[in-house]
Amino acid sequence: MNNFINYIQQNTSMILNLCVEHIQLTVIAILIAIVIGVPLGIFITYFKFAKRPIMAMTNIVQAIPSMALLGFMIPLFGIGTKPAIVMVTLYSLLPIIKNTVAGLNGINPDTIEAAKGIGLDKFQLLYKVQIPLAAPVIMTGVRISAVGAVGLMTLAAFIGAGGLGYLVYAGIRTVNNAQILAGAVPACILALLIDYIFSVLERVVTPKNLQLTIKRNKVSKIMDKVVVIILCIGLLGSFVFSIFTSKNYDREITIGSMDFTEQETLNYILKYYIEDNTDIKVNQSLSLGASSIVLNAIRGGDIDLYVDYTGTIYGSVLGKEPNSNVKEVYDTVKKEMKSKYDLNVLKSFAFNNTYTLAVKKETAEKYNLNTISDLAKVSDELVFSPTLTFVERKDCLVGLKKAYPINFKEIVPIDGSPRYAALMNGESDVIDAYSTDGLIKKFNLKILKDDKQFFLPYNAIPVTNDRVKEDFPEVEKLLDKLGKYLNEETMIDLNYRVDELKQKPSDVARDFLIEKNLIKNK
Repeated sequence: MNNFINYIQQNTSMILNLCVEHIQLTVIAILIAIVIGVPLGIFITYFKFAKRPIMAMTNIVQAIPSMALLGFMIPLFGIGTKPAIVMVTLYSLLPIIKNTVAGLNGINPDTIEAAKGIGLDKFQLLYKVQIPLAAPVIMTGVRISAVGAVGLMTLAAFIGAGGLGYLVYAGIRTVNNAQILAGAVPACILALLIDYIFSVLERVVTPKNLQLTIKRNKVSKIMDKVVVIILCIGLLGSFVFSIFTSKNYDREITIGSMDFTEQETLNYILKYYIEDNTDIKVNQSLSLGASSIVLNAIRGGDIDLYVDYTGTIYGSVLGKEPNSNVKEVYDTVKKEMKSKYDLNVLKSFAFNNTYTLAVKKETAEKYNLNTISDLAKVSDELVFSPTLTFVERKDCLVGLKKAYPINFKEIVPIDGSPRYAALMNGESDVIDAYSTDGLIKKFNLKILKDDKQFFLPYNAIPVTNDRVKEDFPEVEKLLDKLGKYLNEETMIDLNYRVDELKQKPSDVARDFLIEKNLIKNK
Protein backbone atom coordinates (compact mmCIF):
# COMPACT_ATOMS: atom_id res chain seq x y z
CA MET A 1 0.00 0.00 0.00
CA ASN A 2 2.84 2.39 0.83
CA ASN A 3 4.44 1.70 -2.54
CA PHE A 4 1.15 2.55 -4.24
CA ILE A 5 0.79 5.83 -2.34
CA ASN A 6 4.42 6.76 -3.04
CA TYR A 7 3.97 6.02 -6.73
CA ILE A 8 0.84 8.21 -6.86
CA GLN A 9 2.66 11.07 -5.13
CA GLN A 10 5.67 10.86 -7.42
CA ASN A 11 3.66 10.56 -10.64
CA THR A 12 0.56 12.67 -9.96
CA SER A 13 1.00 14.86 -13.04
CA MET A 14 1.43 11.91 -15.40
CA ILE A 15 -1.55 10.04 -13.92
CA LEU A 16 -3.79 13.11 -14.27
CA ASN A 17 -2.71 13.61 -17.89
CA LEU A 18 -3.39 9.97 -18.71
CA CYS A 19 -6.75 10.19 -16.95
CA VAL A 20 -7.74 13.20 -19.06
CA GLU A 21 -6.65 11.33 -22.21
CA HIS A 22 -8.70 8.33 -21.12
CA ILE A 23 -11.81 10.45 -20.52
CA GLN A 24 -11.47 12.26 -23.84
CA LEU A 25 -11.04 9.05 -25.83
CA THR A 26 -13.97 7.40 -24.04
CA VAL A 27 -16.28 10.37 -24.53
CA ILE A 28 -15.47 10.63 -28.24
CA ALA A 29 -16.13 6.90 -28.75
CA ILE A 30 -19.44 7.02 -26.84
CA LEU A 31 -20.65 10.14 -28.67
CA ILE A 32 -19.94 8.50 -32.02
CA ALA A 33 -21.68 5.31 -30.84
CA ILE A 34 -24.76 7.35 -29.85
CA VAL A 35 -24.82 9.20 -33.17
CA ILE A 36 -24.66 5.87 -35.03
CA GLY A 37 -26.56 3.58 -32.64
CA VAL A 38 -29.70 5.60 -31.90
CA PRO A 39 -30.56 6.32 -35.56
CA LEU A 40 -29.87 2.66 -36.41
CA GLY A 41 -32.21 1.58 -33.61
CA ILE A 42 -34.92 3.92 -34.91
CA PHE A 43 -34.36 2.72 -38.48
CA ILE A 44 -34.75 -0.99 -37.71
CA THR A 45 -37.82 -0.24 -35.57
CA TYR A 46 -39.58 1.29 -38.57
CA PHE A 47 -38.07 -0.99 -41.24
CA LYS A 48 -38.31 -4.49 -39.81
CA PHE A 49 -36.53 -6.14 -42.76
CA ALA A 50 -33.25 -4.47 -41.70
CA LYS A 51 -33.40 -5.63 -38.09
CA ARG A 52 -31.97 -9.11 -38.53
CA PRO A 53 -28.84 -8.22 -40.59
CA ILE A 54 -28.00 -5.13 -38.51
CA MET A 55 -28.41 -6.93 -35.19
CA ALA A 56 -26.46 -9.89 -36.54
CA MET A 57 -23.56 -7.61 -37.47
CA THR A 58 -23.49 -5.89 -34.07
CA ASN A 59 -23.65 -9.26 -32.31
CA ILE A 60 -20.75 -10.57 -34.41
CA VAL A 61 -18.67 -7.51 -33.51
CA GLN A 62 -19.45 -8.06 -29.84
CA ALA A 63 -18.29 -11.68 -30.11
CA ILE A 64 -14.88 -10.78 -31.57
CA PRO A 65 -12.17 -10.65 -28.86
CA SER A 66 -11.25 -7.02 -28.18
CA MET A 67 -7.53 -7.51 -28.86
CA ALA A 68 -8.32 -9.21 -32.17
CA LEU A 69 -10.64 -6.39 -33.21
CA LEU A 70 -7.98 -3.87 -32.29
CA GLY A 71 -5.50 -5.81 -34.43
CA PHE A 72 -7.90 -5.65 -37.38
CA MET A 73 -8.13 -1.87 -36.98
CA ILE A 74 -4.38 -1.23 -37.22
CA PRO A 75 -3.97 -1.96 -40.98
CA LEU A 76 -7.01 0.25 -41.69
CA PHE A 77 -6.37 3.19 -39.38
CA GLY A 78 -2.73 2.86 -38.35
CA ILE A 79 -1.75 3.33 -34.70
CA GLY A 80 -2.80 5.88 -32.09
CA THR A 81 -6.24 7.15 -31.19
CA LYS A 82 -8.18 6.33 -34.38
CA PRO A 83 -8.20 2.50 -34.13
CA ALA A 84 -8.83 2.68 -30.36
CA ILE A 85 -11.86 4.96 -30.82
CA VAL A 86 -13.22 2.83 -33.68
CA MET A 87 -12.83 -0.36 -31.64
CA VAL A 88 -14.61 1.04 -28.56
CA THR A 89 -17.32 2.60 -30.73
CA LEU A 90 -18.09 -0.73 -32.39
CA TYR A 91 -18.28 -2.51 -29.03
CA SER A 92 -20.60 0.20 -27.68
CA LEU A 93 -23.19 -0.07 -30.45
CA LEU A 94 -25.02 -3.24 -29.36
CA PRO A 95 -26.48 -2.00 -26.01
CA ILE A 96 -27.45 1.34 -27.56
CA ILE A 97 -29.19 -0.18 -30.58
CA LYS A 98 -30.95 -2.86 -28.50
CA ASN A 99 -32.22 -0.38 -25.92
CA THR A 100 -33.36 2.06 -28.59
CA VAL A 101 -35.45 -0.68 -30.19
CA ALA A 102 -36.74 -1.86 -26.79
CA GLY A 103 -37.63 1.66 -25.74
CA LEU A 104 -39.54 2.45 -28.93
CA ASN A 105 -41.33 -0.91 -29.01
CA GLY A 106 -42.24 -0.63 -25.33
CA ILE A 107 -44.41 2.46 -25.75
CA ASN A 108 -48.11 1.87 -25.10
CA PRO A 109 -49.92 1.49 -28.46
CA ASP A 110 -52.82 3.59 -27.12
CA THR A 111 -50.40 6.49 -26.65
CA ILE A 112 -49.31 6.17 -30.29
CA GLU A 113 -52.91 6.09 -31.48
CA ALA A 114 -53.78 9.14 -29.41
CA ALA A 115 -50.85 11.06 -30.89
CA LYS A 116 -51.94 10.13 -34.40
CA GLY A 117 -55.49 11.15 -33.51
CA ILE A 118 -54.46 14.75 -32.77
CA GLY A 119 -52.87 14.98 -36.21
CA LEU A 120 -49.16 14.30 -35.63
CA ASP A 121 -47.30 13.02 -38.68
CA LYS A 122 -44.65 10.27 -38.43
CA PHE A 123 -41.76 12.67 -37.86
CA GLN A 124 -43.62 14.67 -35.21
CA LEU A 125 -44.74 11.44 -33.57
CA LEU A 126 -41.12 10.31 -33.40
CA TYR A 127 -39.48 13.37 -31.86
CA LYS A 128 -42.39 14.66 -29.79
CA VAL A 129 -43.72 11.39 -28.39
CA GLN A 130 -41.68 8.25 -29.06
CA ILE A 131 -38.15 9.49 -28.40
CA PRO A 132 -39.08 11.33 -25.16
CA LEU A 133 -40.91 8.27 -23.84
CA ALA A 134 -38.14 5.89 -24.93
CA ALA A 135 -35.33 8.18 -23.67
CA PRO A 136 -34.93 6.51 -20.23
CA VAL A 137 -34.51 3.07 -21.82
CA ILE A 138 -32.16 4.46 -24.48
CA MET A 139 -30.09 6.17 -21.78
CA THR A 140 -29.80 2.87 -19.92
CA GLY A 141 -28.15 1.38 -23.02
CA VAL A 142 -25.85 4.39 -23.32
CA ARG A 143 -24.99 4.04 -19.63
CA ILE A 144 -24.05 0.38 -20.04
CA SER A 145 -21.92 1.21 -23.09
CA ALA A 146 -20.19 4.12 -21.36
CA VAL A 147 -19.16 2.08 -18.32
CA GLY A 148 -17.89 -0.74 -20.54
CA ALA A 149 -16.03 1.75 -22.74
CA VAL A 150 -13.91 2.91 -19.79
CA GLY A 151 -12.50 -0.59 -19.37
CA LEU A 152 -12.14 -1.24 -23.09
CA MET A 153 -10.24 2.00 -23.62
CA THR A 154 -7.39 0.68 -21.47
CA LEU A 155 -6.45 -1.36 -24.55
CA ALA A 156 -5.63 1.91 -26.32
CA ALA A 157 -2.20 1.78 -24.66
CA PHE A 158 -1.25 -1.23 -26.80
CA ILE A 159 -1.21 0.97 -29.92
CA GLY A 160 0.20 4.19 -28.52
CA ALA A 161 -3.12 5.98 -27.94
CA GLY A 162 -2.40 6.75 -24.27
CA GLY A 163 -4.90 6.54 -21.45
CA LEU A 164 -4.75 4.74 -18.12
CA GLY A 165 -4.05 1.42 -19.81
CA TYR A 166 -0.46 2.61 -20.31
CA LEU A 167 0.15 2.40 -16.55
CA VAL A 168 -1.51 -1.00 -16.26
CA TYR A 169 0.43 -2.49 -19.14
CA ALA A 170 3.75 -0.91 -18.14
CA GLY A 171 3.25 -2.22 -14.60
CA ILE A 172 2.60 -5.76 -15.81
CA ARG A 173 5.66 -5.57 -18.03
CA THR A 174 7.96 -4.51 -15.18
CA VAL A 175 6.22 -6.51 -12.40
CA ASN A 176 5.37 -3.22 -10.66
CA ASN A 177 2.13 -3.68 -8.71
CA ALA A 178 2.06 -0.04 -7.62
CA GLN A 179 2.07 1.08 -11.24
CA ILE A 180 -0.66 -1.43 -12.15
CA LEU A 181 -2.84 -0.08 -9.33
CA ALA A 182 -2.08 3.51 -10.38
CA GLY A 183 -3.78 2.74 -13.68
CA ALA A 184 -6.46 0.31 -12.49
CA VAL A 185 -7.78 2.27 -9.50
CA PRO A 186 -8.43 5.54 -11.41
CA ALA A 187 -10.05 3.50 -14.20
CA CYS A 188 -12.39 1.87 -11.66
CA ILE A 189 -13.21 5.24 -10.08
CA LEU A 190 -13.79 6.71 -13.53
CA ALA A 191 -16.19 3.87 -14.40
CA LEU A 192 -18.17 4.46 -11.19
CA LEU A 193 -18.21 8.21 -11.82
CA ILE A 194 -19.45 7.75 -15.38
CA ASP A 195 -22.13 5.34 -14.13
CA TYR A 196 -23.31 8.01 -11.67
CA ILE A 197 -23.22 10.80 -14.27
CA PHE A 198 -25.27 8.80 -16.73
CA SER A 199 -27.75 7.88 -13.99
CA VAL A 200 -28.22 11.62 -13.49
CA LEU A 201 -28.64 12.14 -17.25
CA GLU A 202 -31.12 9.27 -17.26
CA ARG A 203 -33.23 11.08 -14.66
CA VAL A 204 -32.94 14.39 -16.49
CA VAL A 205 -34.27 12.98 -19.78
CA THR A 206 -37.08 11.02 -18.13
CA PRO A 207 -40.44 12.76 -18.75
CA LYS A 208 -42.09 14.18 -15.61
CA ASN A 209 -45.12 11.91 -15.87
CA LEU A 210 -42.80 8.89 -15.61
CA GLN A 211 -41.10 10.31 -12.52
CA LEU A 212 -44.28 10.42 -10.42
CA THR A 213 -43.37 7.28 -8.52
CA ILE A 214 -40.00 8.73 -7.55
CA LYS A 215 -40.14 11.17 -4.63
CA ARG A 216 -37.38 13.70 -5.14
CA ASN A 217 -37.24 17.21 -3.67
CA LYS A 218 -36.38 20.40 -5.54
CA VAL A 219 -32.80 20.43 -4.26
CA SER A 220 -32.13 16.98 -5.76
CA LYS A 221 -33.58 18.07 -9.09
CA ILE A 222 -31.44 21.22 -9.10
CA MET A 223 -28.36 19.16 -8.22
CA ASP A 224 -29.03 16.90 -11.21
CA LYS A 225 -28.98 19.91 -13.52
CA VAL A 226 -25.86 21.29 -11.84
CA VAL A 227 -24.05 17.96 -12.36
CA VAL A 228 -24.97 17.98 -16.06
CA ILE A 229 -23.79 21.59 -16.48
CA ILE A 230 -20.49 20.94 -14.66
CA LEU A 231 -19.96 17.82 -16.75
CA CYS A 232 -20.48 19.69 -20.02
CA ILE A 233 -18.22 22.57 -18.96
CA GLY A 234 -15.51 20.16 -17.75
CA LEU A 235 -15.51 18.10 -20.95
CA LEU A 236 -15.56 21.17 -23.17
CA GLY A 237 -12.78 22.73 -21.11
CA SER A 238 -10.56 19.64 -21.39
CA PHE A 239 -10.88 19.58 -25.17
CA VAL A 240 -10.29 23.34 -25.49
CA PHE A 241 -7.26 23.07 -23.19
CA SER A 242 -5.82 20.24 -25.28
CA ILE A 243 -6.26 22.25 -28.48
CA PHE A 244 -4.65 25.42 -27.14
CA THR A 245 -1.77 23.67 -25.37
CA SER A 246 -0.81 21.61 -28.43
CA LYS A 247 1.86 23.23 -30.56
CA ASN A 248 2.80 22.73 -34.16
CA TYR A 249 6.49 22.60 -34.99
CA ASP A 250 8.10 23.09 -38.38
CA ARG A 251 10.71 20.45 -37.61
CA GLU A 252 9.38 17.41 -35.78
CA ILE A 253 9.60 13.64 -35.98
CA THR A 254 7.86 10.79 -34.18
CA ILE A 255 9.77 7.90 -32.60
CA GLY A 256 7.99 4.60 -31.93
CA SER A 257 8.85 1.72 -29.63
CA MET A 258 7.91 -1.90 -28.98
CA ASP A 259 6.27 -3.03 -25.76
CA PHE A 260 9.11 -3.80 -23.36
CA THR A 261 11.32 -1.86 -20.96
CA GLU A 262 14.43 -1.57 -23.11
CA GLN A 263 12.46 -0.14 -26.01
CA GLU A 264 10.77 2.52 -23.89
CA THR A 265 14.07 3.56 -22.32
CA LEU A 266 15.73 3.77 -25.75
CA ASN A 267 12.81 5.85 -26.98
CA TYR A 268 13.40 8.42 -24.24
CA ILE A 269 17.17 8.36 -24.82
CA LEU A 270 16.65 9.16 -28.50
CA LYS A 271 14.08 11.85 -27.73
CA TYR A 272 16.21 13.75 -25.20
CA TYR A 273 19.42 13.32 -27.18
CA ILE A 274 17.97 14.57 -30.46
CA GLU A 275 16.04 17.46 -28.89
CA ASP A 276 19.04 18.64 -26.87
CA ASN A 277 21.43 18.60 -29.82
CA THR A 278 19.12 19.89 -32.58
CA ASP A 279 16.09 22.13 -33.08
CA ILE A 280 13.93 19.07 -33.83
CA LYS A 281 10.82 18.39 -31.74
CA VAL A 282 10.47 14.68 -30.99
CA ASN A 283 7.03 13.10 -30.43
CA GLN A 284 6.69 9.62 -28.92
CA SER A 285 4.54 6.58 -29.67
CA LEU A 286 5.36 4.19 -26.85
CA SER A 287 4.58 0.48 -26.39
CA LEU A 288 3.07 -0.13 -29.80
CA GLY A 289 3.41 -3.90 -29.55
CA ALA A 290 5.54 -6.38 -31.45
CA SER A 291 8.10 -5.50 -34.12
CA SER A 292 5.60 -6.16 -36.92
CA ILE A 293 3.20 -3.50 -35.57
CA VAL A 294 5.95 -0.90 -35.28
CA LEU A 295 7.15 -1.79 -38.78
CA ASN A 296 3.63 -1.24 -40.13
CA ALA A 297 3.50 2.07 -38.25
CA ILE A 298 6.66 3.43 -39.90
CA ARG A 299 5.57 2.17 -43.31
CA GLY A 300 2.22 3.89 -42.84
CA GLY A 301 3.82 7.19 -41.85
CA ASP A 302 2.62 7.13 -38.23
CA ILE A 303 6.21 7.19 -36.97
CA ASP A 304 9.52 8.20 -38.54
CA LEU A 305 12.09 6.30 -36.50
CA TYR A 306 12.33 3.29 -34.19
CA VAL A 307 14.93 0.85 -32.90
CA ASP A 308 14.65 -2.76 -34.07
CA TYR A 309 16.99 -5.76 -33.91
CA THR A 310 18.84 -7.45 -36.76
CA GLY A 311 17.74 -10.94 -35.73
CA THR A 312 14.07 -9.93 -35.54
CA ILE A 313 14.07 -8.47 -39.04
CA TYR A 314 16.29 -11.19 -40.53
CA GLY A 315 14.33 -14.13 -39.10
CA SER A 316 10.80 -12.84 -38.56
CA VAL A 317 10.29 -10.08 -41.14
CA LEU A 318 12.46 -11.37 -43.98
CA GLY A 319 11.93 -15.07 -43.17
CA LYS A 320 15.59 -16.06 -43.45
CA GLU A 321 17.11 -19.22 -41.99
CA PRO A 322 19.16 -18.93 -38.75
CA ASN A 323 22.59 -17.39 -39.32
CA SER A 324 25.19 -16.53 -36.67
CA ASN A 325 27.32 -14.32 -38.97
CA VAL A 326 26.82 -10.81 -37.55
CA LYS A 327 28.04 -8.91 -40.62
CA GLU A 328 26.11 -11.03 -43.09
CA VAL A 329 22.89 -10.65 -41.11
CA TYR A 330 23.30 -6.87 -40.83
CA ASP A 331 24.17 -6.41 -44.51
CA THR A 332 21.18 -8.51 -45.60
CA VAL A 333 18.83 -6.59 -43.30
CA LYS A 334 20.11 -3.22 -44.49
CA LYS A 335 19.83 -4.15 -48.16
CA GLU A 336 16.43 -5.85 -48.09
CA MET A 337 14.73 -3.34 -45.78
CA LYS A 338 15.56 -0.69 -48.37
CA SER A 339 14.57 -2.74 -51.41
CA LYS A 340 11.37 -4.24 -49.95
CA TYR A 341 10.11 -1.53 -47.59
CA ASP A 342 12.03 1.62 -48.64
CA LEU A 343 13.35 1.99 -45.10
CA ASN A 344 16.85 2.95 -44.00
CA VAL A 345 18.81 0.85 -41.52
CA LEU A 346 21.46 2.92 -39.74
CA LYS A 347 24.65 1.78 -38.04
CA SER A 348 24.16 -0.75 -35.23
CA PHE A 349 24.33 0.24 -31.60
CA ALA A 350 27.03 -1.47 -29.55
CA PHE A 351 24.86 -4.14 -27.92
CA ASN A 352 23.42 -7.49 -28.96
CA ASN A 353 20.10 -8.24 -27.27
CA THR A 354 19.89 -11.82 -28.45
CA TYR A 355 17.56 -14.57 -27.27
CA THR A 356 18.69 -16.85 -24.50
CA LEU A 357 17.23 -19.47 -22.17
CA ALA A 358 17.19 -18.84 -18.43
CA VAL A 359 16.59 -20.97 -15.33
CA LYS A 360 16.74 -20.41 -11.58
CA LYS A 361 20.16 -21.07 -10.09
CA GLU A 362 18.67 -23.85 -7.97
CA THR A 363 17.48 -25.58 -11.14
CA ALA A 364 20.88 -25.13 -12.78
CA GLU A 365 22.62 -26.72 -9.78
CA LYS A 366 20.13 -29.57 -9.52
CA TYR A 367 20.53 -30.60 -13.17
CA ASN A 368 24.09 -29.29 -13.70
CA LEU A 369 23.00 -26.87 -16.42
CA ASN A 370 25.49 -24.54 -18.10
CA THR A 371 24.61 -24.83 -21.78
CA ILE A 372 21.52 -25.46 -23.89
CA SER A 373 23.01 -28.87 -24.74
CA ASP A 374 22.96 -29.66 -21.00
CA LEU A 375 19.33 -28.59 -20.91
CA ALA A 376 18.42 -30.82 -23.84
CA LYS A 377 19.52 -33.91 -21.90
CA VAL A 378 16.98 -33.30 -19.10
CA SER A 379 14.35 -31.29 -21.01
CA ASP A 380 11.76 -34.07 -20.74
CA GLU A 381 11.63 -33.40 -16.98
CA LEU A 382 11.14 -29.62 -17.29
CA VAL A 383 8.29 -27.20 -18.07
CA PHE A 384 9.10 -24.43 -20.57
CA SER A 385 7.26 -21.07 -20.52
CA PRO A 386 8.29 -19.03 -23.56
CA THR A 387 6.61 -15.98 -25.06
CA LEU A 388 4.05 -16.56 -27.81
CA THR A 389 6.43 -15.06 -30.35
CA PHE A 390 9.17 -17.49 -29.35
CA VAL A 391 6.86 -20.47 -29.89
CA GLU A 392 5.81 -19.44 -33.39
CA ARG A 393 9.03 -18.27 -35.04
CA LYS A 394 11.26 -20.68 -36.90
CA ASP A 395 14.37 -18.84 -35.67
CA CYS A 396 13.20 -19.53 -32.10
CA LEU A 397 11.58 -22.70 -30.71
CA VAL A 398 10.91 -24.34 -34.10
CA GLY A 399 14.55 -24.08 -35.14
CA LEU A 400 15.87 -24.62 -31.62
CA LYS A 401 14.35 -28.12 -31.55
CA LYS A 402 16.21 -28.92 -34.76
CA ALA A 403 19.54 -27.58 -33.50
CA TYR A 404 19.26 -29.25 -30.07
CA PRO A 405 17.47 -32.55 -29.19
CA ILE A 406 14.99 -30.73 -26.93
CA ASN A 407 11.70 -32.31 -25.87
CA PHE A 408 10.17 -30.43 -22.95
CA LYS A 409 7.78 -32.14 -20.57
CA GLU A 410 5.29 -29.33 -21.19
CA ILE A 411 5.27 -25.99 -23.02
CA VAL A 412 3.12 -23.26 -21.47
CA PRO A 413 3.43 -19.97 -23.42
CA ILE A 414 3.24 -16.83 -21.25
CA ASP A 415 3.84 -13.37 -22.70
CA GLY A 416 5.83 -10.62 -21.02
CA SER A 417 7.07 -10.43 -17.45
CA PRO A 418 4.46 -12.88 -16.02
CA ARG A 419 6.65 -15.70 -17.31
CA TYR A 420 9.33 -14.56 -14.86
CA ALA A 421 6.75 -14.74 -12.06
CA ALA A 422 5.80 -18.25 -13.19
CA LEU A 423 9.46 -19.28 -13.14
CA MET A 424 10.06 -17.90 -9.65
CA ASN A 425 6.83 -19.47 -8.35
CA GLY A 426 7.91 -22.90 -9.56
CA GLU A 427 5.13 -23.15 -12.16
CA SER A 428 7.74 -23.45 -14.90
CA ASP A 429 11.42 -24.39 -15.01
CA VAL A 430 12.77 -22.64 -18.11
CA ILE A 431 11.93 -19.39 -19.90
CA ASP A 432 13.18 -17.55 -22.93
CA ALA A 433 14.73 -14.14 -22.25
CA TYR A 434 16.60 -11.33 -23.91
CA SER A 435 20.24 -11.11 -22.93
CA THR A 436 19.89 -7.50 -21.73
CA ASP A 437 16.71 -8.05 -19.67
CA GLY A 438 16.84 -6.23 -16.33
CA LEU A 439 14.62 -8.97 -14.86
CA ILE A 440 17.45 -11.48 -15.32
CA LYS A 441 19.52 -9.44 -12.91
CA LYS A 442 16.53 -8.78 -10.65
CA PHE A 443 15.76 -12.48 -10.17
CA ASN A 444 19.42 -13.57 -10.29
CA LEU A 445 18.83 -16.14 -13.03
CA LYS A 446 21.27 -18.50 -14.70
CA ILE A 447 21.75 -17.87 -18.44
CA LEU A 448 22.41 -21.01 -20.48
CA LYS A 449 25.13 -20.69 -23.09
CA ASP A 450 24.07 -21.20 -26.71
CA ASP A 451 26.94 -23.61 -27.36
CA LYS A 452 25.85 -24.41 -30.92
CA GLN A 453 25.38 -20.70 -31.74
CA PHE A 454 21.83 -21.23 -32.94
CA PHE A 455 20.31 -17.86 -32.03
CA LEU A 456 20.64 -15.03 -34.49
CA PRO A 457 22.56 -11.88 -33.53
CA TYR A 458 20.12 -9.25 -32.31
CA ASN A 459 22.14 -6.08 -32.68
CA ALA A 460 20.03 -2.97 -32.06
CA ILE A 461 19.58 -0.90 -35.21
CA PRO A 462 17.80 2.44 -35.75
CA VAL A 463 15.35 2.25 -38.66
CA THR A 464 14.17 5.46 -40.37
CA ASN A 465 12.00 6.48 -43.29
CA ASP A 466 13.23 8.69 -46.13
CA ARG A 467 11.73 11.77 -44.51
CA VAL A 468 14.29 11.58 -41.70
CA LYS A 469 17.14 10.84 -44.09
CA GLU A 470 16.31 13.72 -46.43
CA ASP A 471 14.95 16.41 -44.09
CA PHE A 472 16.92 15.63 -40.93
CA PRO A 473 20.34 14.27 -41.97
CA GLU A 474 21.83 15.35 -38.64
CA VAL A 475 19.82 12.60 -36.90
CA GLU A 476 21.90 9.83 -38.49
CA LYS A 477 25.16 11.45 -37.39
CA LEU A 478 23.87 11.83 -33.84
CA LEU A 479 22.74 8.20 -33.62
CA ASP A 480 26.10 6.99 -34.94
CA LYS A 481 27.76 8.78 -32.05
CA LEU A 482 25.18 7.64 -29.49
CA GLY A 483 25.44 3.97 -30.46
CA LYS A 484 28.99 3.69 -29.14
CA TYR A 485 27.76 4.35 -25.59
CA LEU A 486 24.99 1.73 -25.66
CA ASN A 487 26.77 -1.57 -24.94
CA GLU A 488 25.29 -4.69 -23.33
CA GLU A 489 26.51 -3.88 -19.82
CA THR A 490 24.94 -0.43 -20.06
CA MET A 491 21.60 -1.74 -21.31
CA ILE A 492 21.38 -4.39 -18.57
CA ASP A 493 21.98 -1.66 -15.99
CA LEU A 494 19.41 0.71 -17.53
CA ASN A 495 16.80 -2.05 -17.74
CA TYR A 496 17.55 -3.09 -14.16
CA ARG A 497 16.94 0.44 -12.90
CA VAL A 498 13.48 0.39 -14.43
CA ASP A 499 12.50 -3.23 -13.72
CA GLU A 500 13.89 -3.61 -10.21
CA LEU A 501 14.57 -0.12 -8.81
CA LYS A 502 11.22 1.09 -10.22
CA GLN A 503 12.71 4.25 -11.71
CA LYS A 504 10.91 5.96 -14.57
CA PRO A 505 12.28 5.12 -18.04
CA SER A 506 12.35 8.87 -18.73
CA ASP A 507 14.49 9.54 -15.64
CA VAL A 508 16.80 6.61 -16.36
CA ALA A 509 17.30 7.86 -19.93
CA ARG A 510 18.00 11.43 -18.87
CA ASP A 511 20.43 10.39 -16.10
CA PHE A 512 22.35 8.18 -18.55
CA LEU A 513 22.70 10.97 -21.11
CA ILE A 514 23.82 13.49 -18.49
CA GLU A 515 26.32 11.01 -17.02
CA LYS A 516 27.86 10.50 -20.47
CA ASN A 517 27.84 14.27 -21.19
CA LEU A 518 25.59 13.70 -24.18
CA ILE A 519 23.06 16.32 -23.08
CA LYS A 520 23.20 19.35 -20.81
CA ASN A 521 22.11 19.01 -17.18
CA LYS A 522 19.13 21.34 -17.13
